[in-house]
Amino acid sequence: MPCVADWLNNPFSIVQGIFAQNVPNSDWEKKVTEYFKEKLKENNATNWVPSLNDVPVHYLKPNSLVKFRCMVQDMFDPEFYVGVYETVDPNTNARVLHFGKYRDVAECGPQQEIDLNSSQTVTSERQTFYCVPVPGESAWVKEISFLTELVLSESVVVLNPQFYAYISASQARVSPSTSYTPSRHKRSYEDDEDMDLHPSKQKEQHMGNSCSGGDIHGCVEPKRLETEASAGHHLISPNCSPPLDLNFPLPGEKGPACLVKVYESWDSFKVNDVLEVYGILSVDPVLSIVNNEESSSLDPMDCMDTAEEQRVHSPPASLVPRIHVILAQKLQHINPLLPACLNEEESKTFVTNFMSELSPVRAELLGFLTHALLGDSLAAEYLILHLISTVYARRDVLPLGKFTVNLSGCPRNSIFTEHLYRIIQQLVPASYRLQMTIENMNHSRFIPHKDYAANRLVSGVLQLASNTSLVVDETQLEQGQLDTTGVHNVTALGNLITWQKVDYDFSYHQMEFPCNINVLITSEGRSLLPSDCQVHLQPQIIPPNMEEYMNSLLTAVLPSMLNKFRIYLSLLRLLDYSISDEVTKAVEDDFVEMRKNDPESVTADDLHRTLLVARFLSLSAGQTTLSRERWLRAKQLEALRKARLQQQKCVNGNEL
Repeated sequence: MPCVADWLNNPFSIVQGIFAQNVPNSDWEKKVTEYFKEKLKENNATNWVPSLNDVPVHYLKPNSLVKFRCMVQDMFDPEFYVGVYETVDPNTNARVLHFGKYRDVAECGPQQEIDLNSSQTVTSERQTFYCVPVPGESAWVKEISFLTELVLSESVVVLNPQFYAYISASQARVSPSTSYTPSRHKRSYEDDEDMDLHPSKQKEQHMGNSCSGGDIHGCVEPKRLETEASAGHHLISPNCSPPLDLNFPLPGEKGPACLVKVYESWDSFKVNDVLEVYGILSVDPVLSIVNNEESSSLDPMDCMDTAEEQRVHSPPASLVPRIHVILAQKLQHINPLLPACLNEEESKTFVTNFMSELSPVRAELLGFLTHALLGDSLAAEYLILHLISTVYARRDVLPLGKFTVNLSGCPRNSIFTEHLYRIIQQLVPASYRLQMTIENMNHSRFIPHKDYAANRLVSGVLQLASNTSLVVDETQLEQGQLDTTGVHNVTALGNLITWQKVDYDFSYHQMEFPCNINVLITSEGRSLLPSDCQVHLQPQIIPPNMEEYMNSLLTAVLPSMLNKFRIYLSLLRLLDYSISDEVTKAVEDDFVEMRKNDPESVTADDLHRTLLVARFLSLSAGQTTLSRERWLRAKQLEALRKARLQQQKCVNGNEL
């Protein structure tokens, strides 16, 4: 029976065993999936699998089982690959069947050649996703995920502690790539021409080691190379003049980008989905040798790919590793303190236990945010409601559940808003602070657009995963002129807030991509951007040293309580909510009465906003249905908020 190290360190041995036992039965692929699915269900087994989010790729064993928490940034064209192929020994005519699934190159033994005309050959199709780490993922998410895996992994070792390079496969023989794209003379997606440190030397070695007289259908002996990728946005490859753009949506992001090869049910995934994939890591440098050979013999007139497309779709495997997916799942959330799926029985126990202590956690969080908002408890109430808000449904084009808050009255210096964002960053799993300066508006790329020359989707700041907290700092805005790009960016922000969608630019048309982004706008006066609710900040404390005061808040809170805040905000977003017919009737009657008493100021928008406040107020207290008490409390909060705005309007003599 295979031990843990077998299916983690050498998953190909498991696949080979299942393949050998079940060929020519096509069920072998299903049995492989079922085997690994059962293994990962074992106690803490998912934590034994090393993650590309936590461990640099050059510390991981090639062809081992890895996992990756990521967002689908782009989807490439489907590609064909050789799923099953046959090799023949020219001396003995002995024939052996091999599987090509989960591989980038087809392997064969010594003195063997691939029979391309074999009747046993099976051609299959797979889809390639270009995946990046979740944009704006908080540092605490990475730290807790890594520590959890470190503690629970026990003695399972898949890391490479001695920094060794890929082990030279003296016994193995590999052939050119098994994949190609339909209707094109496309070489493999594994075109590693950019990574070669010494291309001329490698070419000589390749020519010297090739078998079958240099036939491209023969086998080549790869020289294993170790190349390290710095975790930056742009990586410069020695054999490529421009830097390699990893296409991260947010500036300054760290982490690996991966080509994720999906074999089943890829139609269930879409761009911007957050996935956790388990698969076989491929960083085979032989592909650069093979593809350099192919490109030198390929007629440019016969190749439909541009050089830029080949470069973008086939980056060096050492910089953009490949993961051949065995299992993939969409993630409800990325908070490592919560169970991955709340529908399972064990997860329900976790939820029940946490809900029993919800009230004191809410009280502590309210006090913490009140201090962060300089003693303003009303603003703290609304900030809690904002942080647990989420789009729960769409009615025609209207997103239901969005709750964009404009926190006006913020001090005109970046220290307060910067530190407020840092506090939010410590509470939510993913966030980004967008400084709304003329410079950023005019020069930043907000909207993703299609690059037809490279055949890829070029990312933009607004390509974010669901439930990301976007803090727009309008206190940075000064007088100046917006150019065409700036106007488009401001319009895109407004559409994101109002409709929870971003119109990606495909040059000849625009395509709507729905989203679910929590937007908090900090400003001095009323924001230039639309919002669902404006709360004017009324500081009760004026600290002599703002930076010292804000920093002290995070150091004062206990780590255990901070983790409870994180669970609280993530969990309440995922709870179902309903309003009984009886309460619905009472709310309608109440609204009619409100309209009678004040027909000028009470509108349908007021009803919609008060219902939203009541919804999130109920959820913040752990109640999944609206009660009369919560409805009255929501009305009270709205009355206080409006009175404050009216008071400020009278003081300033203009509308906020």
